Amino acid sequence: MGTRRLSRERALQALFYMDMHRDPVEDPVGQFCSSFAQDNPAQPFFHRLVDGVQENRKAIDTVIEQFSSNWKLSRMSCVDRNVLRIAVFELLYCADIPPKVSINEAIDVGKRFGTDESGAFINGILDSIRLAMKEEKITYMPKTTG
Repeated sequence: MGTRRLSRERALQALFYMDMHRDPVEDPVGQFCSSFAQDNPAQPFFHRLVDGVQENRKAIDTVIEQFSSNWKLSRMSCVDRNVLRIAVFELLYCADIPPKVSINEAIDVGKRFGTDESGAFINGILDSIRLAMKEEKITYMPKTTG
């Protein structure tokens, strides 16, 4: 398994943990990371994804809801919702990653951790977002802070 795939899978697990953990935790990413070796080469990209999704979650969620006809984020499975958040972060904020790579990775991670329908569901939403970006209806966005 490649380093970036491992980073994406761990980012999904961390975001899932934070999404499902109802009690406030002071450092949820640190608490999650304490379960894994810190010298892992996947750590830098993992942090780029998790931090990026957290910092830009409002914009990411707005885009997902805009392109997920008849689906509110709260109705999506936690796995699908967070796979989409990671992929949309990559599409909107990571110009160095080709959109098709982000989409294919999201589909594969969704199939591995989600349901039988996750791959098709994720693909449909992300491909719509990719097409809107290609038509310049959505552009790469500046990162937000805080």
